[in-house]
Amino acid sequence: MLRILAIPLALVAFHGYESSVKPLPAPLERSLDGRFWQPGCPVALRDLRLLTVRHWGFDGREHTGQLVVNRDSARELATVFKKLHAFRFPIRHLRLDDMYGPKRARPADGDISGSFHCRRAVPSPCGSGTGNWSNHAYGHAIDLNPNENPYVGCGAVYDPRSRPYVDRSRLRKGMITPAVVRAFASIGWGWGGAWTGDTKDYMHFSTTGS
Repeated sequence: MLRILAIPLALVAFHGYESSVKPLPAPLERSLDGRFWQPGCPVALRDLRLLTVRHWGFDGREHTGQLVVNRDSARELATVFKKLHAFRFPIRHLRLDDMYGPKRARPADGDISGSFHCRRAVPSPCGSGTGNWSNHAYGHAIDLNPNENPYVGCGAVYDPRSRPYVDRSRLRKGMITPAVVRAFASIGWGWGGAWTGDTKDYMHFSTTGS
């Protein structure tokens, strides 16, 4: 399996929250270039940062996770993940290889949390879409536990793994809670689960909320 970047073991050596923000290492830049970033993307690679955080997993243990985010949001996001860690919000997959590694090596369950991906916004199945850049293309959006927090287009979800989670009235492990929404709101980020109408993006947080 390709290892994009070695996880710094110091972050998992002691109990408690720790985080770091660093420029993208050269191996990670090379992995992104041509696949998740291309010339013409709305953010330069030099303006992205590697955010390393400690988080709780579905196994009840602490893990080290990493995200690629815009440098203008990295420090604030570190404080958000500190809050998520404090109330033990579980995140299933948050490694760089899960997001950016070869498809054959990514988790089979597809429940991968991540941030930066230079792509256009996905149009709603009940609308035409604008063709604008997604907030993910700027490193200004994060998706958390997509299986438990699905994208619901026009009231429908097409991944059978996510269908049990369309009903948001019964809280289950990994589902976005009001506390998670408040943690992101504390830095001015909005939640796709608060969209009006019957299209919701429950996994999605961004600087604009869209």
